[in-house]
Amino acid sequence: MIKLIGECTINLFESLKFIFSKNFRFKECINQIANIGADSLAIAGTIVFITGAVISLQLSKQFAMSGTEGYIGGVVTFAIIRELGPGFAALAISARSGTAMAAEVANMKITQQIDAMKTLGVSPIGYLFAPRLAAATIAIPLVSIIAQLIGIIGGIIVAYATVELHPNMFIYSIWTFMDAKDLFIGIIKAAAFGLLISLVCCTQGYLTNGGAKEVGIATTKAAMYSTIVLFICDLILSWIFFT
Repeated sequence: MIKLIGECTINLFESLKFIFSKNFRFKECINQIANIGADSLAIAGTIVFITGAVISLQLSKQFAMSGTEGYIGGVVTFAIIRELGPGFAALAISARSGTAMAAEVANMKITQQIDAMKTLGVSPIGYLFAPRLAAATIAIPLVSIIAQLIGIIGGIIVAYATVELHPNMFIYSIWTFMDAKDLFIGIIKAAAFGLLISLVCCTQGYLTNGGAKEVGIATTKAAMYSTIVLFICDLILSWIFFT
C-alpha cells in the first residue's frame, strides 16, 4: 500500500505535466470521457435513483408524524447532492470503468507493450495515464449531476406515493433548503473522486508483473484500493467543507 501511494504521487505529477503540455492527447481524452460517462451513466443513475427513493421512504413517515413533511425534499436533496450522489456515482464508475483501466494497463504491462513504448521514447504516463486522469476528472462530475437529478426524482415519486407530498412542495423545499454552495461541493467531490479513482487504478495496473493471473489480482486490488481512497477523500473533503 505504501509503495502504491508513492507511485501514485509520482504518476500524478508526471500526468499533470503532460496534461498541461502541447503533447496532451485531447482526442484520446474525449474518447475516454465518452467511455467512462456513457458506459457508467445507467448504473450510476439506477443506484442513485434507488438511494433517493429509500431515503425518501425512510423520512416520509417520520416527518409526516411530526408535521414537518415540507422539509422532506430539502433533506433528501441535501443528502444526495452533498454526499450520496457523488459517492455512489464514483463507486459505480470505479467498479465499471476503474477496473477496466487497471486491466487494460496491466495487460499492456505483462505483454511488454509498455516496455516497447519506453524503447520508442514514448512516456507511458503521458500516453496512458494523462488522458484517463483528465477524462475521469471531467466525466464523473457530469455523471454525478445527472444521477443526482435522477435520485431527486426517485425521492419525489416515493414521497408522493407514501405521504402524498405534492411534487411542488417537494421542489419548494429544495429551493428553500439548498444553495449554490451545496452543488459546488458535490461537483468538487466528484472531480476529486474521479482523479483519485483513475490514478489508483492505472497505477495498480502499471505495477503488475507476471501473467494473466496477476492481471486479475491487479484488477481486484484496484477496485479495493480505489474504494478505500474514495472514502478517505470523502471524509477529508467533508471535514474541510464542514469547518
